[in-house]
Amino acid sequence: MIEMVIESIRVSLMNYQRVVILKEKDTERYLPIWIGPAEADAIAVRLQEVQVARPLTHDLLRSVIEALGATVHYIVVTDLANDTFYARVILSVDGRTLEIDSRPSDAIALAVRVQVPIYAEEAVLDKAGVGLDQETAEPSAEEGAAVVGAIARLRQLAGVDSAVAAGSGRADT
Repeated sequence: MIEMVIESIRVSLMNYQRVVILKEKDTERYLPIWIGPAEADAIAVRLQEVQVARPLTHDLLRSVIEALGATVHYIVVTDLANDTFYARVILSVDGRTLEIDSRPSDAIALAVRVQVPIYAEEAVLDKAGVGLDQETAEPSAEEGAAVVGAIARLRQLAGVDSAVAAGSGRADT
């Protein structure tokens, strides 16, 4: 497992689709995951420390987990199959470790609320990770055609999107 951080949440101004960009903690490899608008907003609200009048769904989930005496340890993006990402929430309760199946967007929204690490399996990064050369900002030589396509999609987004950088508390346009 590779530790990831949330680099940004991007919104296409052309079609309003959202993508969360995870970045490998210690390198310049990125994992773009397309997510729904509600989940994007749930992640952004927490990253920007926006106060809401009533609990959002992921706040409720956190409260239920805590009320049941469980502790979330981390989340992990476990697989990519048929263009769908899969994740697991790892928690413990009564001395047992549980792995709960989740959509990555929901797992990430929970992770930012309980402030636990976000991981991705190496196999997922091998399939969908985007590595950039430090000097040229181009795909690394060892990256395949899939990475070139992902870079093109990211560049397209970057040209027509606003981004919420993790912890920035603002949207860049």
